[in-house]
Amino acid sequence: MEQTLQQFFHDFRQGFIADAEANNHFQLSAFIESVTNELIETGFLEEIEFCHYRAQKGMRIDGYWFNDEGILDLLIADFECREQLQSLTKTEVNAAFKRAVNFFIASKEKGLYRDLEETTPEYGLSRQINEHSELIRKINFYLISERTLSDRIHSFDNNQVCGITTSYHIWDISRLYRQRSSRGHKEALDINFPDSYGAGIPCLPAHLGSDSYQSFLIVMPATTLASLYEKYGARLLEQNVRCFLQARGNVNKGIRYTIINEPQMFFAYNNGITATAQEVEVINGQSGLEIIRVKDLQIVNGGQTTASLFHTHYKDKASLNGIFVQMKLSVIDSDENEIIVPKISEYANTQNKVNVADFFSNHPFHISMEAFSRRIWAPAQPGAQRETKWFYERARGQYIDAQSKLTSGEKKKFQAENPKQQMFNKTDLAKFENVWDENPRFVNLGAQKNFAQYAKRIGKEWEKSSDHFNELYYKKAIARAILFKKTEKLVSAQFWYNGGYRANIVAYTLAILGYFVALEHKSIDFIKIWQLQLVPESFEKAIIITAKLVHDDIIQPKQGISNVTEWCKKEECWLRLKSRVNELNEILPAEFKDNLLSNGSE
Repeated sequence: MEQTLQQFFHDFRQGFIADAEANNHFQLSAFIESVTNELIETGFLEEIEFCHYRAQKGMRIDGYWFNDEGILDLLIADFECREQLQSLTKTEVNAAFKRAVNFFIASKEKGLYRDLEETTPEYGLSRQINEHSELIRKINFYLISERTLSDRIHSFDNNQVCGITTSYHIWDISRLYRQRSSRGHKEALDINFPDSYGAGIPCLPAHLGSDSYQSFLIVMPATTLASLYEKYGARLLEQNVRCFLQARGNVNKGIRYTIINEPQMFFAYNNGITATAQEVEVINGQSGLEIIRVKDLQIVNGGQTTASLFHTHYKDKASLNGIFVQMKLSVIDSDENEIIVPKISEYANTQNKVNVADFFSNHPFHISMEAFSRRIWAPAQPGAQRETKWFYERARGQYIDAQSKLTSGEKKKFQAENPKQQMFNKTDLAKFENVWDENPRFVNLGAQKNFAQYAKRIGKEWEKSSDHFNELYYKKAIARAILFKKTEKLVSAQFWYNGGYRANIVAYTLAILGYFVALEHKSIDFIKIWQLQLVPESFEKAIIITAKLVHDDIIQPKQGISNVTEWCKKEECWLRLKSRVNELNEILPAEFKDNLLSNGSE
């Protein structure tokens, strides 16, 4: 039975309230995290840094992110934990966006940061805007709301703020509901070429017979392709291609050289692009067939070509006029995406092979983790009677889909056996694992970039031997999840925690504890944590002590860096923390050290 908007609002509200209680969050933070996780997974946002700032002068910011393409995302939340679904008016929307605009203007032109506390996220954001505004070429303002727009407005006309191009994006509860309800659990792109670019795209049909799926050969103007990438960004790239680009960097030097020095040879030198779509509308134009509309265009091979065209045009000021890119476009129903799209990408990609390290959702590693999570019962916590499971969401939306056809009683049973707080996905797993097994700096780069690093490592290990990824591996991974989630909760509860940099503190806290244990030639008893399904008290004390040390260190970036978040992304930050391991040794509880295992023990 299809869920109504009112039911969705109720379920969504109960979900983030439960998350707030489980993780010792404010409800506002839990709401923002629930929505932004959705937008990150679907490519609308690259990442988000929480920054809850509001002032009587009509300014407000709840989150932000600077990306490598000169784009600043500024986010504000309309949230009061309303019990009933209410309407959001255009006047209220305008007022909300105005507060975010005021913050940007005050930061850029009036040096707002000088009036802010230096250890807060808003200070780092405001100062970075003030000192590096020349690097910002576009601002995306996001309004997320627990209400529903009364007049169905979903976007505003672009304009400029302080001479910088801006765009406005509204995610009310209705839009979130439509995305969750759509096939594939994402809002599909709907591109009308005549409306956006003045004409359709000439094409040749490449399918035979009525039984075969539609496919087309296209010669795409590079100006159009770069414009699409500028407008839609990561949403244009199939999820795995996004990870591929995160791992390799944005600009291919060979492609850049050809654009700048031999643009007339680009078509001959470049392998072209492979793309899929859910629907295509074709007409007979003056010169033959033209594609005038594409729904859910996704580049599954050629993401690096697309990104390189965009970056070379905007960073090097290179002209793309007269450059064309060959494109093979296949029309694939979204129900078949998970099976067919990975095969298209794997078989089409010969220039830069997207191999197992790029981690498709149906890679055997993910299938194996999913199977363990559905089969293995986690022991009941001390004092509890019921065993539960940790639900691994291999593909987006599985947790919701698993409940969609259940009766009310069956749904309650499912949720009792698979608690929402024990649902985790691929990017969550990458965080849980990388703080121990990789340089924790990757975790501070954001979910997608961290996942790309995890994918490369696990992909190589799987190729060498898949036997390592057994039930023991799964149980240790869950133990690390328990540790990660508990550390988040403990940090949030500390008197010194002011609401900022929790993700950075958590990552480095666990990483430096892991580093200390390794120096002692010991190991952590992850299996004991699995068996208890909680963190032992001595370990909790060690986490609290270490988190305070990490917090005090990272809020003092080295000279020349004003933003703590940016500092935490640098190798120097991790090296400086590691240099304090002797100091950590002196303050860690003896009981924690005594409970460590001898090196090599499980």
